[in-house]
Amino acid sequence: MKIHETSRIALTVLLLFSAPALAQDFGISEIRGGIFAHSVDEPGTFLDLLNADRVQNLNIELLFDTPGLTDWVTLGELRPHIGATLNTGGLESMVYAGASWTVPLFDSPVFIEVAFGGAVHTGNNIGPTPMPARSLGCSLLFHEAASLGVQLSPNASIMATIEHASNANLCLDNRGLTNMGIRLGWKF
Repeated sequence: MKIHETSRIALTVLLLFSAPALAQDFGISEIRGGIFAHSVDEPGTFLDLLNADRVQNLNIELLFDTPGLTDWVTLGELRPHIGATLNTGGLESMVYAGASWTVPLFDSPVFIEVAFGGAVHTGNNIGPTPMPARSLGCSLLFHEAASLGVQLSPNASIMATIEHASNANLCLDNRGLTNMGIRLGWKF
């Protein structure tokens, strides 16, 4: 699947689920979107994060309302999610799914969140890959993310997010991929 096709699919999903009534019919509790700097784990790139050329990823994520899943969590909210991080510069993109655990910090609008699941990517799997692309080793990867956010209103939030995908050394190559950026969320 080409990047342009993936972008059109993601935009269609965003438009389709932007209507609150329709989103709630599908059990969607929140939609998130934002921009990420690509491949921040490369040597020397962390200080280069403010360079606009590094911001190549668009992220979209849907979180689902599952009261039965949250019932056994004593702190915060546990929700399944699906999402995509699409690279606009011809590098690795991924589609992912898993579970997100959102925990408010004390009695404040600040929250932290961790997420874990799996991902499928568009990058190379085996052999030498010219920089800045990378060989990720397997088509299926583990996907983890962490966010620090602020609930701006009952519906709106903003969060700084870092995501990582790798194969945990289950395949020959395991360069992994780490992206970091900012997202906005809207709860229905």
